[in-house]
Amino acid sequence: MPERDDIVVMKFGGTSVAGPEEIKRAARRIVAAREAGNKVVAVLSARGKSTDELVAAAYEISDKPDAREMDMLLSTGERISCALASMAINDMGHKAISLTGSQAGIVTDSSHTKARIVDVRADRIKQTLSEEAIVLVAGFQGVSTDSRDVTTLGRGGSDTTAVALAAALGASECEIYTDVTGIFSADPRIVPDARKLPVVSYEEMLEMSASGAKVLQLRSVEYARNHGVPIHCRSSSVDVPGTLVLPESETMERPIVTAVTHSVDESRVTVVGVRDEPGIAGRIFTALAEANVNVDVIIQNEPVGEDDLADLSFTVDRDDLPTASEVISGLGDISHSVRTDERIGKVSIVGAGMRSHPGVAAKVFEVLGEERINIEMISTSPIKISCVIPADDVPRAVQSIHNAFDLGDDAIRAEDPTGPRPVVPGS
Repeated sequence: MPERDDIVVMKFGGTSVAGPEEIKRAARRIVAAREAGNKVVAVLSARGKSTDELVAAAYEISDKPDAREMDMLLSTGERISCALASMAINDMGHKAISLTGSQAGIVTDSSHTKARIVDVRADRIKQTLSEEAIVLVAGFQGVSTDSRDVTTLGRGGSDTTAVALAAALGASECEIYTDVTGIFSADPRIVPDARKLPVVSYEEMLEMSASGAKVLQLRSVEYARNHGVPIHCRSSSVDVPGTLVLPESETMERPIVTAVTHSVDESRVTVVGVRDEPGIAGRIFTALAEANVNVDVIIQNEPVGEDDLADLSFTVDRDDLPTASEVISGLGDISHSVRTDERIGKVSIVGAGMRSHPGVAAKVFEVLGEERINIEMISTSPIKISCVIPADDVPRAVQSIHNAFDLGDDAIRAEDPTGPRPVVPGS
């Protein structure tokens, strides 16, 4: 791992560069970091809803847009943001240069719309920084090492761009600027008294991102953990400390449950009448993997009766549902039929302290039972419990579980008036 120096990587999300004033505010933040003596690399997302508008434009033309051309289209949003912010910085008297993902050396595999970073060749960035200039990099994109085509990294991919650059450059920190002041114990839109978490471990943040927390993209946290990059998630509009994402060894002793997360962006696929014989599940999930479909919760029932047929259910991102259904249907004689359900939700609790405290699952199930919320599927890890429930019940489930584990800001302050304190790297 390279020795860290005074390089800071700053990433600004779509709402942070949505309009002219937001772009100028982001530019002032970038300039302030430069004037504080740092070498600055800023990664920008597309403005506001630009990506959604580009996706809509594609579907106005084609019912099934070509993936390569979709990447060419979607990559333009971040380039616009970077060019505009660079203009603003130059007007402030600082030299700035904007780069596309490929110009910045972001090299990916060839999985269009969901590419993974395989290398960062940051020579051009390093040269520009040595010339005392600020570098702005278009997030969410790169170039395929095989085909040399433009690729995109999937929703939230600018987070991964920023963390990858921070790792390659040996940056002291990767700052992720959003429209919230940090990472909370639950979605404040559902739980008004949710508290801001001063520090979260990589492991907890991985589980939170995988379970529906949208503040940080899952792969960005994975990349940060693998390369030891500290992440500071903070507000682009208010200059206050945010949430630090650090190795577990650098965090304080954790509470039993850190956060309650949720998702209503998943769908369930049920393969009905699966032959109960070795290799069938392997065929199904290999085919899904080859189609680049990520599978979350999986349940298979034991066959009942003389026909030895089982039902196999799993959840996928809703955007992947058409592909998953097509893949399963294309496998021929492995089942009788395929059923789908788009009205599912998922509620999860995450906490490193769960490893050493029995009874957490029992309490979750008891709370949901008291609320008359039916649990349809369950998935666990050492620090996470996820329950698939009806989508309409998600807000009530989140609020009830958050209350049951006393995660609210008022409960924490009553227990310790000073509140928890973040552990700053190097302190």
